[in-house]
Amino acid sequence: MHVKLRQAAPEDFGTVLDLLSACGLHTSSVTPQGSTYWIADLDGRPSGCIGLEHGEQASLLRSMGVLPAARRQGLGRALALSALTYASLRGDAALYLFSSDAGAFWQQFGFVPVDAAEVAAALPGTPQVQSGECKGWIHQEQAWKRVIGA
Repeated sequence: MHVKLRQAAPEDFGTVLDLLSACGLHTSSVTPQGSTYWIADLDGRPSGCIGLEHGEQASLLRSMGVLPAARRQGLGRALALSALTYASLRGDAALYLFSSDAGAFWQQFGFVPVDAAEVAAALPGTPQVQSGECKGWIHQEQAWKRVIGA
């Protein structure tokens, strides 16, 4: 097994969308503008991805997916650590995410539950927050936060 993580280039965005769709995740608000994405290749094949939407001193972790056939290989953990490291290096004070069903996974990285309103206030210009407010789902979603550098 050979794993390679790489930052997605503009020409990789179609691959990101394909991976997210194959994982059953919504892609309507996924955009490369103001975001950074990574792709995990397993034995030379794109098998997972993760993204960060950037705000002022905070980022929103979103769109992490690993293809079912590639799960339990450590790709999710490697992708999560890449995003956490990048957020820290860019100087973010906090990292947020929305997840109703993967809380236990994110808790191992130091995320704690917060109110969705905190995410909306911290990252009002990010595509996922704007989509959630426009479509009305944001306040029913479970939000999570990890303080960086504390």
